Amino acid sequence: MAQNGSDGHCKDAILDRLAEDANVAQFVSFGPDLAQRFAWIHGYPPNHRFGAPREAVAAILAASPEGTVNIRSYEPDNPKSREFLYGKSNIEEVLRELGRLAGEGLFTLVNETIDIGDGGVSGVAFGEVLEFAPGDTPRCVEKPGTAALPRRLGLELLETVYHFRPELPPRPELRVEFSLHPLRRGYRRRHTVLWETEEPGLPPEEAEIAWPNRFSRLLGDKAFGLLIADALGLRVPRTLVVPRGLPPFSFGSDTGLAETWIRTCPVEQMPGLYTTQHGWLDPFRLLQKEDPTGQGIASVLAQQAVEARYSGALIGQPAGQGPGASNQTGAPLIEGVAGQGDEFMVGRQAPESLPRQLVDALLEVYRQASARLGPVRFEWVYDGAAVWVVQLHKGSNVSTRRTVYPGEAPGYRPFRVGDGIEALRALIAEVQGSGEGIALIGRVGVTSHVGDLLRRARIPSRIVEPPLL
Repeated sequence: MAQNGSDGHCKDAILDRLAEDANVAQFVSFGPDLAQRFAWIHGYPPNHRFGAPREAVAAILAASPEGTVNIRSYEPDNPKSREFLYGKSNIEEVLRELGRLAGEGLFTLVNETIDIGDGGVSGVAFGEVLEFAPGDTPRCVEKPGTAALPRRLGLELLETVYHFRPELPPRPELRVEFSLHPLRRGYRRRHTVLWETEEPGLPPEEAEIAWPNRFSRLLGDKAFGLLIADALGLRVPRTLVVPRGLPPFSFGSDTGLAETWIRTCPVEQMPGLYTTQHGWLDPFRLLQKEDPTGQGIASVLAQQAVEARYSGALIGQPAGQGPGASNQTGAPLIEGVAGQGDEFMVGRQAPESLPRQLVDALLEVYRQASARLGPVRFEWVYDGAAVWVVQLHKGSNVSTRRTVYPGEAPGYRPFRVGDGIEALRALIAEVQGSGEGIALIGRVGVTSHVGDLLRRARIPSRIVEPPLL
C-alpha cells in the first residue's frame, strides 16, 4: 500500500474538496506516519499546518461544541472505515489511539462529535428523493422506518419544522449524505452538515410518502399528517406544534377565529385515547398529566378553531369498494354532523345527512390528497365556504356502512355505543385473540374513532342498527 495513499479514494481528501464550498464537520487527518494531511477547524484557516498531532488534536477538541471527537481509520484502496472510535474527550487517549492505528498502517481522521440525539435528522438526498430520520447517521437510509419524501416537499417540511432551509447542492445527480442540527455545527458553523457527495449513477424515482415513520414519531402522527396536508396545498388551520424534543413551530392558514383547540399528538395514532379540548390548556401540564413517562405523546397541538357548520370524517376505500366506485382508490365513505364533530368522533353522536355541496367539496379535497398519497383518511370541518383538514392519515378503508371490519366470527359480543370509547377499549382487550367479533348496538359512524379502534384491532365487527341515510 502506498504510504501517502491515493487522494482520490481517501475520505479526508474527499472531505477537503467538499469543504471548499460546503459546511463539513470539523476534522484533522493523518497518514500512517502521523504526518498531518488536512485540517478544517473553526477559527483556523483551511488546512492550517499544526506543529504536531498533539497541537492539532488539542485544537479540534477545543473547537468541538460537544468537547469530544471521533476517530475513523481506513485504507485508501478500501475507503470503507475500519475501526471507529466515538466520543473521545481525553487528549492523551486520542493520541494513544492514533499511534496504535498508525502502527497498523492505517490512515486516520479525527472529527468533532456531533450529537445525533440533538433533535435533528440525518439522511440522503438523491435525485427527487429525500430520505431522513432522527437520532441516526446518514446510514439510516439502510434501515426500516426512514422517512422518504419527494425532494421539494421534504425540503419545505424540514424548513417548517427547523426554521431554516437545508443547504443541499442543487444538482439532483449527486447523492448527498447530510445532517441537520438545531444548533449550528461544523467548520462554517451552519445548521446543515454535508458528509459525502458522489455521482453513483441513475437517481431513484420520486419517493412514495408513507407514515408512521421515525420522523413522524418524533413530531407525533397528527402533526406529521397535517404538515403533509399543508405542503400538498390542502387547507389546514393555523397550528402551533409544541414537541417534546424540538422548539415549537407552526404552519397552516388563518381561519378568521381567535379560538383554540388543544389536541394531544401521540407518537402513533391512538384514536380517542388522549385529550382534545375546545379552549386553552397548559400543554406542559397536560403532557405531565397524561403521559408522565414521555413515551406516548410526542407533542401538543394548539390549533386555530374553524367556524363549524359541519364536521366529520372521510375515509378512502380500495378500488372496487363503495357505491359507484370507478377510480383507482374507490369511492370514499363520508360521514359527519352539523356543528362541531367531537361528539361524533368518539361515538356519542350518530352521523347525519350532509348537503350535496359539502359532499362535492369533500370529494374534491379527497381527489387532491389521494392523487399524491393514494387512499387517505381525514377529519374535516366545513365553515360554509371551504373544507378544513384537521387530521390526515394515509390508508384505505375496509369498512362499509354496516361492516366496520370484515370477517366472520362464531359469535359477536354486543356493545352499546352509548357506553363510550373507553368501555370499547376494555371490550377489545377481552375479545382480541378469542376469534369473537363485536356487534355495535346503536347509530355510530364507521369513520369515527369507534371504527378506528376496531379496524386497528382487526376484530370482525358490524353495526346492527341501520345507519342514518
